[in-house]
Amino acid sequence: MTEHFRSFGLVTPPTPRAIHADDAIALLKGGQAKDGSLLAYGNGRSYGDSCQNHVGVVVDMRSLDHIRAFDAETGVLEADAGVLLSDIIAHAAPHGFFPAVVPGTQFVTLGGAIANDVHGKNHHRRGTFGCHVESFTLLRSDGKTYRCSAADNPRLFAATIGGMGLTGLILSASIRLMRVQSLDIVEKATPFRDLGEFFDLAAAADLANEYAVAWIDQLAGGRGSGRGLLFTGNHAEHGSHVASRAGRNLSVPFQPPFNVLNRPFLAAFNAAYRWKKGRATVPRQTSYHGFFFPLDGMRDWNRLYGPKGLFQHQSVVPEQAARIVVPELLAAARQVGQASFLTVLKRFGSIRSPALLSFPRPGYTLTLDFPNRGEKTLRLLAVLDRITVEAGGAVNPYKDARMSAATFAASFADWPRLEALRDPAFMSDFWARTAGSIDLRRRGAEAAE
Repeated sequence: MTEHFRSFGLVTPPTPRAIHADDAIALLKGGQAKDGSLLAYGNGRSYGDSCQNHVGVVVDMRSLDHIRAFDAETGVLEADAGVLLSDIIAHAAPHGFFPAVVPGTQFVTLGGAIANDVHGKNHHRRGTFGCHVESFTLLRSDGKTYRCSAADNPRLFAATIGGMGLTGLILSASIRLMRVQSLDIVEKATPFRDLGEFFDLAAAADLANEYAVAWIDQLAGGRGSGRGLLFTGNHAEHGSHVASRAGRNLSVPFQPPFNVLNRPFLAAFNAAYRWKKGRATVPRQTSYHGFFFPLDGMRDWNRLYGPKGLFQHQSVVPEQAARIVVPELLAAARQVGQASFLTVLKRFGSIRSPALLSFPRPGYTLTLDFPNRGEKTLRLLAVLDRITVEAGGAVNPYKDARMSAATFAASFADWPRLEALRDPAFMSDFWARTAGSIDLRRRGAEAAE
């Protein structure tokens, strides 16, 4: 295969070697897969190196793209792992169903959504994607196919959800969708002057609405520091039941030689965005595309960051620390002159995921996008990691391309349990860089004793 398989952040080299899903299945069933040689690759929407495997090959899962069954009474859908979320939405919408949890793009595969245990704007009500997985089939390098659920092979079930593709090859899955009155969303924007006002609004917004998310004007300092807009939403009582493909014809056709999303542009954009969206304080009905997937309207928008790509940093901190830590994170970026195009703040609820390793936990999560400016950006990201970990929080691994082994271990204390269940034939650059480094140091220390 000649296609190069990149991560969405474009800061890491593409994985040059890939094989089709059928070839990987044959290797695994024949017991011929070598250690560390494989990693499933869905649609390349992970920002870092959790979807890359430079020591082996990635498995192109996009050919496994069939929806196998759908129960229009219960909302249970069974599909191949390579089916896109957009296809699931289109299939279920006429029957009055919608995925219970959707991330910020509909162009992720079902297998990828499970492997990363993705979350959305309604974690306070629905938890993570993994909370709605009934079962899946998992092929491992021992040649066996396992049916995994909360009752069947429960340890593999928990390790695979949020396991970043390291426990084997997910072939298909059965998930529960939720019944909705329509696809359209009744959206309301509430401006807030600062983060203190946002925190005062957040819990009540979660109680009253299915969806809630805040946009922060990250560049605003002084008296405007922490200002933004809180968006709340609920499915409209009367609206569309047909999924559309609006905006898919727009694209960034080539890679510009420099970062288009520079500070002057972002300052103007933030001012215009705050002015336009801030006027919509009366609830209005909008399409699900605009509410859930605004960036999907332009293909390859990540190219706007230029040839060096972008780093996305997503952290979560405990609720009791958020009023101090979130302003500190934003201030750290402003102090070094780093501008974030996408700055999103959400409140996570207390619904526990079935996953062994899951990023969401009770508290507040902040997402920042930074153009890659080399060492300057890496130093900032390390500072953001330190602030997060010292507050008892965590850094999102499937958004990451450079966190240290220590940051990962502090964020996910249960990582050795996943390592114990990892299929030896599966490895990612992320796991080798973090957990692999920890494990090697631990073995070296044990040998020296």
